Amino acid sequence: MALSEHEQKLLEQMEQALYADDPKFASNIRTAGTGAARKRAALGVLAVLAGLGLLVLGVATSPAVGVAGFVVMLVGAVLTYSAFTSGGGVAVEDPEVDPDVQAFRAKAQKAPKNAGFMNKMEDRWRKRTDGEQ
Repeated sequence: MALSEHEQKLLEQMEQALYADDPKFASNIRTAGTGAARKRAALGVLAVLAGLGLLVLGVATSPAVGVAGFVVMLVGAVLTYSAFTSGGGVAVEDPEVDPDVQAFRAKAQKAPKNAGFMNKMEDRWRKRTDGEQ
């Protein structure tokens, strides 16, 4: 089912707001080559399982095989981890920004990034006592 013009416009505004708020997250969503990351993750999981098998075999036979199994397991774990955390995505260009998104961006920049709950409450209290609201 196709979206109406109004719904498409709302979706575009939401995308622009996402780009304005967190461009890194937005670019990670739009990454190309997720198939390659899945293949790398599957290869990593297989390496972990093979390393585990070698580790068990090394316990039964010789410590050298066990050490090799541990190394294979470690390489597989690193490969799997890198498949899920790699930042090799395609950079997303900043779309044309409409006034609503510009207002959202300005509001987000004014707000302190690491203001804790108590700081926010203190600011509200000061505004009330000063008569601002």
